[in-house]
Amino acid sequence: MPSTARGNLAHQSTNSADDLSTPAGPQQSPIPRTARDRPFALLLLITGVIGWLASGALVLEKLEVLKDPNHVTVCDVNPWVSCGAVMQTPQSSVFGFPNMFIGIVAFAVIITTAMGILAGAKFSRGYWLGLQAGVTLGFAFVVWLWSQALYAIHVLCPFCMVVWAAMIPLFVWVTIRNITHGVIKAPPALAKLLGDSGWIIVALLYVAVIATIFFSFIHIFVGSNA
Repeated sequence: MPSTARGNLAHQSTNSADDLSTPAGPQQSPIPRTARDRPFALLLLITGVIGWLASGALVLEKLEVLKDPNHVTVCDVNPWVSCGAVMQTPQSSVFGFPNMFIGIVAFAVIITTAMGILAGAKFSRGYWLGLQAGVTLGFAFVVWLWSQALYAIHVLCPFCMVVWAAMIPLFVWVTIRNITHGVIKAPPALAKLLGDSGWIIVALLYVAVIATIFFSFIHIFVGSNA
């Protein structure tokens, strides 16, 4: 009996120690599926490849335009939808060289990051903060280019719009990934809200872009009797 009592006391002590080693507190919100490593890497890969191909197509067309100013690009549809017309504007070379070269480099980084994650690589917090800064600046630049296309140039570039379409989910989900993984500090409630609403945010941004295009070019879509 004494040995049994000692055994029970030891078992209880072990359980007590286990209880003390597990701190009580609120549980962290689960990571949203799209922000988990593999789905997130696939999202990076898809958006990166789409953006890189669109940027590459613009580079090839720009080279042709430089060789022959009268070159008709593959996306010159009409006076309002024309890559060639946009390429002739100052907005197409904001930093003194064609904007599409930025896309070639930037989307290559996204693709490389995706392949690294799929291969099992783990990146430091500093890397994710750097990627966040790059994606945020890229998104801001795309928003500016969108505003210029609609309200200053009044011409749409199809390949440019493909880049816009790739940047929206890329920016949204890189931001959500960094918030839900603790790279960017945020209240748990905000992290959960963003994690649950990621694709809703993406959809709303797409709707906003489509709506602004429609109303900016409404005279083309519905005609004008004036």
